[in-house]
Formats: sequence, structure tokens, C-alpha cells
Amino acid sequence: MDNAGVIGGNEVFQDRETGSRWQQSSLQAISGPLKGEHLELYPFLLTDWKEWRRLHPDTLVLKPLPGYAERIPEKNEMIRRGLSGAGSAPPGVLRVDDRLKPRTMILGLDVGESSEAFPLSILREARVIHDDLGGQPVLLVHQPASDTTTAFIARAKGKTLQFRAANPDASELTDKETGSRWDAYGKCLSGSLKGSQLESLILEPEYWFAWSEFHPETKIYSAPAAKH
Repeated sequence: MDNAGVIGGNEVFQDRETGSRWQQSSLQAISGPLKGEHLELYPFLLTDWKEWRRLHPDTLVLKPLPGYAERIPEKNEMIRRGLSGAGSAPPGVLRVDDRLKPRTMILGLDVGESSEAFPLSILREARVIHDDLGGQPVLLVHQPASDTTTAFIARAKGKTLQFRAANPDASELTDKETGSRWDAYGKCLSGSLKGSQLESLILEPEYWFAWSEFHPETKIYSAPAAKH
């Protein structure tokens, strides 16, 4: 794939085999012989280096090209500014959805034909979120120490489950129905459901302007009102 410019404030790439052009956020070919085709999103985890090493202690690291190491502080500052939520949408955005500020960082989720945006600020506060999306019971878990968020279908062995954090960092959970203990990656560690694995869902980290551009019917998750 080669960079082929920007449409709607979102990058476009061109494949070398057919010359088709692909929109980054929609994963759809917008022109060329493969127009209308969709790429499959590969599962991935957005986390920090400490958490990744804990999960994968034998991981290999790609050696930076000469000169890149000196640019790391600059790149880190760009990421920090990007997570601040400040700023307007870039030029060329075709659709404006003012339900959130343009550069609000969200985690987008598609289940079936339905989509929902989960603001990172809410995830950091709630840590464990239950919702219904596309007719499925959905669970999101946010570990604030590493800003790692995972998502699952909240069902094991045919039973829909409700979870709560078992420690302040939500690195472990317990389910209400059986009292079994789970890690934040959907694996049951102890209890009657030990060995079970929740079905994982793929979260897409996006700015609101980009997610809403290509998911015009998306819901936005809001924290339930506090009970008095």
C-alpha cells in the first residue's frame, strides 16, 4: 500500500497490485478494480510498553531506522496533544457531527450493523462498562494504569454475565452470576467457569470527527446518571 492522499479528512491508500484506492477508516475500496470491497480489520491491542511486555515477555522489537530515536520525544508530544481533545477537525472533513468535540478521543465498536463510540474520558472513569449493541451484551474493560481497553461479548457457556472490577486497576474482574474470577483479556482464572474465554471484539481508537464521518448512525455511550 502507498499513501494516495486525503479524502474527508481521512487518509487514502493505493494497493500496488490493482491500483485500487482504499479509505483508511471505512476499510473500503473507493475506486479501481476492487471498488466496493472491504478489508477485514485484524485484531490488535493498543496498550503501553510495560503492559505489552508483561503479556509477551519474549516479544521482539523493531529496531528504529537511523535518526528516528531522536524524534521519539517529538512523536510522544504529538500523541499527548492528540489525546488532549483540543483542536478542530482537519480541512476537508465532509460531515460535521457536533454531538462531541471533533478531536475527542473515542474507541469505536461495530457489532453487526450497529456501531457505538465510547469516549476515552468515560472509560477512564467507569473502568467496566456493560451495554447492548447489535443485539449482543457487550463488555468493555479499561485498565487506567496503561490506558488499555478490551471489549467482549459478555457471555460464557450460554450464560449472559455481569462483571465488576475486582481491584482498582480493573486488571481482574468477577462476574455477578457465578463469582468466577477473570482477567481483563476475557479469560476466566478461577471459579465454576475456569478456562472459559469471552469472545473478543475489536475496538478502533479514533478521533470523533473521523469515526462520525464514516459511522453517521453511531450511538455515543454516556455514563448512567448517578442514583441518589
